[in-house]
Amino acid sequence: MAELTHFDDAGNAHMVDVGGKAATERIARAAGRVIMAPATLALIQSGGLAKGDVLGVARLAGIMAAKRTADLIPLCHPLQLSSVSLELSANSADTCVEIIAEVKLTGRTGVEMEALTAVSVAGLTIYDMCKAVDRGMRLTEVRLVHKSGGKSGAYDAP
Repeated sequence: MAELTHFDDAGNAHMVDVGGKAATERIARAAGRVIMAPATLALIQSGGLAKGDVLGVARLAGIMAAKRTADLIPLCHPLQLSSVSLELSANSADTCVEIIAEVKLTGRTGVEMEALTAVSVAGLTIYDMCKAVDRGMRLTEVRLVHKSGGKSGAYDAP
């Protein structure tokens, strides 16, 4: 198993020095779901919520969150992202909104945290916009599904 990189030899937290790493194209894709009551999903699909276009606002929130990840997660490097995209889709069979975020850059460190943050904040935004009608929603299965670039190479979730 690989060592934890955010701790020095004495066990103190520190920011990883990426100065010696090569700049490569790096891509990360994360996914998650917001499970809700069927009536809540129907309201989202019909545009019937008073706060407006839930999926559009959640998409924008996810993009904004990816750009601010270093402000939210201690020890994350501020990154010059080249692309952030979010796909949100209603899944009637599972009564949920599925969220996929993809983040890209050419740099010295990966963008996994940015993709995971984008999914999480998009899901939280859906919750915020719909909580008046459904406080039982659950943000679930937030996970990294793909990463490429850098020394450790590619990863694809099973």
